[in-house]
Amino acid sequence: MADNAISRFMRIPVSVRDARERQEKLAAANPHLMDALTNNKRQGQRLAVYARWVALAVIAMLLPIVNFDWSVIYYEVILLGFALIGWAQLKAGTVGLSRWELFLLFCDLALMTVTILVPNPFSEEQFPDAMQYRLGNFIYFFVLLAAATLAYSWRTIIAFGTWTFALWITGMLVVGFFGRQIPQLSQQIKAALPEFPMLAGFFDPNNILIGFRIQEIVVFVIVAAILALNGWRNNELLLKQAEATRERENLARHFPPNIVDQMADQDDPFGQVRSQSVAVLFADIVGFTHMAEQNTPERVVGLLRQFHGLLEAAVFNNNGTLDKFLGDGVMATFGTPRAGPDDAANAIRCAHEMLSAIETWNIQRVEQGEEAINLSIGIHFGAVVLGDIGSSRRLEFATLGDTVNVASRLEALTRSLDTRLIVSNELINAVDNYSDQEQKQFLSSFQSAGRQSIRGRSGEIEIWKLAGSLH
Repeated sequence: MADNAISRFMRIPVSVRDARERQEKLAAANPHLMDALTNNKRQGQRLAVYARWVALAVIAMLLPIVNFDWSVIYYEVILLGFALIGWAQLKAGTVGLSRWELFLLFCDLALMTVTILVPNPFSEEQFPDAMQYRLGNFIYFFVLLAAATLAYSWRTIIAFGTWTFALWITGMLVVGFFGRQIPQLSQQIKAALPEFPMLAGFFDPNNILIGFRIQEIVVFVIVAAILALNGWRNNELLLKQAEATRERENLARHFPPNIVDQMADQDDPFGQVRSQSVAVLFADIVGFTHMAEQNTPERVVGLLRQFHGLLEAAVFNNNGTLDKFLGDGVMATFGTPRAGPDDAANAIRCAHEMLSAIETWNIQRVEQGEEAINLSIGIHFGAVVLGDIGSSRRLEFATLGDTVNVASRLEALTRSLDTRLIVSNELINAVDNYSDQEQKQFLSSFQSAGRQSIRGRSGEIEIWKLAGSLH
C-alpha cells in the first residue's frame, strides 16, 4: 500500500515487484478480490484505531499513578494527540498508495520520538536531556508497532521499522551534541566511584549509553522485520486463496459443482491430450434470426440470458460439462473430463430437462404476450479428442473430433425431420443405466428415423427422433 514511498528507503527486490503485479492482475481479473482487500484493510484499520484508543486510555490512567504531579497533564495532552492521529488515519486509509496515510504514520513516529526525548517543559526539576533515555519510554514504540501490524501491509511495516530507526538515531545524535548537560553531576559520580569507572559511566546522567540505545533500536527493527515477514506470509496466503477462488470460478463456468469439487483436489484435473468416448449435445433456438430482427438488441440479449440460464442448469443438473455458448445455442458434453457409465443416460436426461424447462418458460412467455421458443437438440455418442488447444499465451480445454461434428449435424437435421430432438443409435446403445420410470417413458417416445446421410460426412448413420412436431 505504500510501495512508492517505501522504495525510497530500500530497493524492492524482483520478488516483491512480482507479488505486487500478481496482486494487481488478480484484482483486475477478479473484482471481488479488491473488495476483499478493501474490507480487510478497513477492518484492520478499525481494529488498530480501537486498540490504540484502548491502549491510550490505559496509559492515561497509568501515568498519574506513576508520576503523581500536575506536570503529567503535558503527557495527557500528547496522548490526546495520538488519539487524534489514529482518527485521521482511519479517515485517510485506502487499499492503494495514500500519501496522507504515510504522512500520518510518520507523524505518529515523530511525535513518539519527541515525547520520549524532549523533557517535560512543565516539570520543576531540571536534569540532563540524556536522562530521558533512562526513563524506559522506548517500549511505547512497540505499542505503535503492534497497532500498525493490524492496519498496514508488510512493506509498510518494514518502512515503519526503518523510519523509527532513523528517528531514534537522529534523536540520539541531537541529544548527544546539542542536549542540555550538567557537567558537575558527571564529576560527582566519578568522585563517588573512583575505582569503578564503568559503573560511574553507567550512572552518569549525562551519558546517553550509546550501546544500550543501539541495542534498543536493533531489537525493535528485528521485531518489525519478523512481523513484516508474517504479514508477507498472510498476504501470500490471501493471494493464493484468491487465485484458487478464481480458478474454481473458471471451472464452475464449465463444469457442475460436484465435478468442480473433484477437479479442485487434483493437481492436473484435465490430464494429457487423450481420446475417450463421450456424449456430445448441441441445442439451438429454431428461427432465432427472425426473432432477433423483430426485437431490440436489449430484448434479444435478455432473452438469450434467460435461455442460456435454463440450458446451463439442465447441463449441470445432469453432470454435464458446458463446453461453450454458441450465440443462440450451447454445446455440452457428458463424460468430460472423466468418462462414466451414466454419460449417455445423463445426456438424454439433460435433453428431457431442457425441453421441459423451455415448455414451462413458453407458458410464461405466451401469457406475457411474447413469442414461444422452439428448441432443437442433437446428441451423438462416440470417441473424441480432449485437450488444451490454443497458443502459449492462451489455452482452452476443448473437445474435438467426428463425434462433435455429427452431434452438430443431428441438431441441424431436426428441421428437415420436423422433430425437437434427434439422437444417434450409438447413444441409445450406450445407455447402461436408465432406471428412472419417467426417463424410461421419455426414452420409449423415440422413433427410429432409419439411416440418414450427414452433411460433410461419408456414409449414413442410424438415428432416432423424438415423437412430436418441432413447432
